[in-house]
Amino acid sequence: QVQLVESGGGLVQAGGSLRLSCVASGSRFDSYIMGWYRQAPGKRREFVASIQSDGTTTYANSVKGRFTIARDNAKNTVALQMSSLEPEDTAVYYCNFHYTFYNYWGQGTQVTVSS
Repeated sequence: QVQLVESGGGLVQAGGSLRLSCVASGSRFDSYIMGWYRQAPGKRREFVASIQSDGTTTYANSVKGRFTIARDNAKNTVALQMSSLEPEDTAVYYCNFHYTFYNYWGQGTQVTVSS
């Protein structure tokens, strides 16, 4: 059974940094696209960043230059380094692994940025 577990969320002041991690188990994920999404209260879940199996990264415009995504296939992990955080970054952050018709989500981790 595939399981994704996020960690690293918390409360931080505006301008601060946080590092989120997601560890997957139950399969090998070398070919998967790994990504992060977020959902703020009252809003739809939105894309944040992704990294393909060859290391190609994609970012939402709102986080470009502030967030960095990285993966470690040997450890089945994906991380999101978040810097220069803004109150608008407050949300539940979810990791996502997908490949063809396989699509897995973590349970989410709360990130709160105070002004």
